[in-house]
Amino acid sequence: MTNPLILVDWGSSNFRAFLIDGESGQCLDRRASERGLKSLRSDQFAEYCAAELTDWRQADALPVYMAGMVGSARGWMETPQLDLPLDSAGLAAGVRAVPDFDNGWILPGARVLGEHEVDVMRGEEVQALGALAIAGLGDAMLCLPGTHSKWVRAGGGRLLDFTTLMTGELYQAVRFHTLIGEPARDESTFEPEAFALGLDRVHESPGGVLHALFEGRSRMLQAGLAAPAVASYLSGVLIGEEIRCMRQAHPALEALLLVGAERLRAPYSQALHYAGLEPRWIDSDRASLAGMLEVARRHREMIRCL
Repeated sequence: MTNPLILVDWGSSNFRAFLIDGESGQCLDRRASERGLKSLRSDQFAEYCAAELTDWRQADALPVYMAGMVGSARGWMETPQLDLPLDSAGLAAGVRAVPDFDNGWILPGARVLGEHEVDVMRGEEVQALGALAIAGLGDAMLCLPGTHSKWVRAGGGRLLDFTTLMTGELYQAVRFHTLIGEPARDESTFEPEAFALGLDRVHESPGGVLHALFEGRSRMLQAGLAAPAVASYLSGVLIGEEIRCMRQAHPALEALLLVGAERLRAPYSQALHYAGLEPRWIDSDRASLAGMLEVARRHREMIRCL
C-alpha cells in the first residue's frame, strides 16, 4: 500500500468503510453495517468507529475521512454546509478534525441559500464531484436518486446549484403508511409495465400526482392492476413526478449523469427515457469514493503546507 487512508460514508441508516491505496485510488478492502447514526447514541460514535476500523488503522493511525450525515447536527460532529459554487478544493478547506479521534476528519456539506430557494445536502456533494471526474466532464446535470434525490447542475468542474426532491422518503411513506400502499407492503420485483402506467398517469391525470397516487388503489379494485404491481406503479408515479418537475425546470436538457445504486438504475433509466432524456449511469459507491479521495488528497496537501 502507498499512502493508505480510510474513507467512511456514514449516514442515518448505514455505515460503510473503505480501505484505499492513496496513490492508485484502488479499494483494498471494504465493510458495511446497518449501524447508521440513528441506531447509536452520540456517545457511542467514537467507540463504534474505532472498533470497526482498528485492524486497518493498527499502530499507524491511518487518516480517516468521513462524509454524510455524520457531519450533521444529529451526527458525531457538525461541520459547515458551504455555499455554492463549490469544488473539491473548497470542500477540503472546510474539513474539520474530530475531537479525541486521532487523524479523524469529517467533510463539510453544501447548501443553497438564496432569496427564493434554500436547500442542503451532505454526502451527495462528493458523490457529484466524483461522478464528474469519472465521466471526464466539467459541465453536466446530475441526477442522484435516493431517499432525498438530488439534481445537481455543474459547470467548470464546480457544483453551481442543486434541488432536493423527497421521492424515496415519500415512496416509503405512501407504501407503508397509507391505504393506497396496503397491497404493496410485501417484497415485490420491479414490474416495468406497472411502472410505465404510473409514468403515464402522473403526466396525463388532470389531478396530477395526488390523483395518480390514488389510482393505485382504484385501478387495483376496478381496472386489473395486480396487487403485487402496486409498488412499481407508485414508484412510477413518484419518480415520474420528480423527473417531470426537473424537465420543466430545465427545458433544454437532453442528457445527464445518473449516479445511483444498481437497484435504482432500471426504474430511473426507464423514467428518464420516457421524458426524452439520455442518462449515463455511474455507480454511486464508485462516485463517492472518487470524490472523497480527491478531497482527502487536497486536504493532505493543505496540511503539509502548514
